[in-house]
Amino acid sequence: MTEVILHVYDVTNSGSDNTNNAILQINRIFKDGIGVGGIFHSAVQVYGEDEWSFGFCEQGSGVFCCPAKKNPMYTYRECIVLGKTNLSKSKVNQILRELSREWPGNCYDLLSKNCNHFCNEFCELLGVPKLPGWFSTWTASDCCIYIILNFEIEKILN
Repeated sequence: MTEVILHVYDVTNSGSDNTNNAILQINRIFKDGIGVGGIFHSAVQVYGEDEWSFGFCEQGSGVFCCPAKKNPMYTYRECIVLGKTNLSKSKVNQILRELSREWPGNCYDLLSKNCNHFCNEFCELLGVPKLPGWFSTWTASDCCIYIILNFEIEKILN
């Protein structure tokens, strides 16, 4: 048995300091303040020092790994121990190969097939609980509306 760890990042890769700061503010208010969600990237660590996640790419698999807690595209937030898997390292590697085929990067969709959906499926196959409920309570469209409104208000005020 080995521990399965969920790594959580704030999504701060927009290229705009204003947008990134708005996202951090959303996450502080909604996740930290009232516990209902935010805009997050997730990755799962099992057997080893790497974490596994999913993202967009034009060709090939969207499944990728990087050193745990060190994804350069996002701001690391926290880890959550989800439980222990009874699966062997070779079985986990087999699952990752299968997921790599089933999750091509060009099928990424912000609302229906993103890193959080991938992590949920991976966790289910590992036999541990899925992501906490607050991951899915804040929809991407809600976040986009908030960011656009914030940006437009800022333009008017400046």
